[in-house]
Amino acid sequence: MNQFWPKRFTVIALCFLGLVIAYTDRVNISIAAIEMQRSLGWTDTTKGIVLSSFFVGYILFMVIGGVLANRFGGKVVLGTAVVLWSFFTILTPYAAAISGAVLIAARILLGAGEAVASPAIFSLMAKWVTPGERARAVSFVSSGATIGALIALLTTGWIVAEYGWQMAFYSFGAIGFVWAIAWYFLAFDTPAQHPRISPEERQLLAPDAEAAKEKAPIPWRQLLSSVPIWALIVSGFAVNWSLYVFLAWLPSYFYDTQGLSIISSGLYAAAPWLAMSFGMVIGGYLADGLLSKGWDRTVVRKLMQTVGLGGASICVLLAGGAEAFAYALALTIGSLGLLSFCYSGFAAAVIDVAPDHSDVLWGIVNTAGTIPGIIGVAVTGWLVDVTGGYVAAFSLAAGIGAVGALVFLFLGTANRVIE
Repeated sequence: MNQFWPKRFTVIALCFLGLVIAYTDRVNISIAAIEMQRSLGWTDTTKGIVLSSFFVGYILFMVIGGVLANRFGGKVVLGTAVVLWSFFTILTPYAAAISGAVLIAARILLGAGEAVASPAIFSLMAKWVTPGERARAVSFVSSGATIGALIALLTTGWIVAEYGWQMAFYSFGAIGFVWAIAWYFLAFDTPAQHPRISPEERQLLAPDAEAAKEKAPIPWRQLLSSVPIWALIVSGFAVNWSLYVFLAWLPSYFYDTQGLSIISSGLYAAAPWLAMSFGMVIGGYLADGLLSKGWDRTVVRKLMQTVGLGGASICVLLAGGAEAFAYALALTIGSLGLLSFCYSGFAAAVIDVAPDHSDVLWGIVNTAGTIPGIIGVAVTGWLVDVTGGYVAAFSLAAGIGAVGALVFLFLGTANRVIE
């Protein structure tokens, strides 16, 4: 077996790049919307509705994406999804030129395309990742989201300033079509289907691959009635509330509270996402390292989740009232840096509790986790409008995060629940 670059690394790397593209296409509007708001005469409430419309399509197709990946495999589902959402990213400026309603419809369709990505990725990782690599793989692939957000935040302001806000959608949308070519030639649903994998690596992955190949019908009753599953659902909701509020509003937070320019707002908003990217990788290695030393899997997952979500909630609470820019920046960096540990907590536990149906389970968990994208992003805009600041919005996010941390601490598990 090629120890330097096993074939599973290629699948993991392409899944990572797929999420990078997803989040550049998702986050660029958080910067472009500052100029769109000025030129199109939006209020903060209107901007919040436009930003949250993406999540309508996202939430409607999340479970559907899990079912499709479970039925047809992650390769075709993820590849098709990237092509579709890239197409709607490119169409965004044309939709905005027609009307606000058409723009919202385009964002909903873009969200529908991105919805199936994560379930398809979890379907692939259940087959291509060994149990001892699980936290590292989930954390590394998930870090593609923060890297994508980072790229969008660092470059979109410059693109908007130099070429207009429309170009931000044209340029990012085109990248997805390039990725799709590599995906269809290099990715395979299972190790057994890969024509160039070594016998040693195929044997290493064979137990997981065969289990996925022979999986039973989807156990919907178990998935929807198990207490540990609901602990995952609540955790996903709580983590994503802060995540999506920051994705949509962090540039505006710096722009409004600190008086930064549109370019500076994007640049400084990128720092917390950089911290989250490093935190995901560090958290993955830490969690797998503790497991290799004999720690109980459930204890490790709960430790990562409690430190991550609990610590992030404290930072979010303090950031709402921060007046000094350095203090606000440090708190937002701390918030997302700590939140990254949750991907070695509840996210890795999704595969732990249901390895044969992790695609469907992640679809369920992320459906609940998408509700904050619709409600949280829009409510944040409304709270900023009616209160004139971010204290109330960030306090709400902190409270929800604290509840999520406690629920997983007392009710979560990393033991197999779904056979």
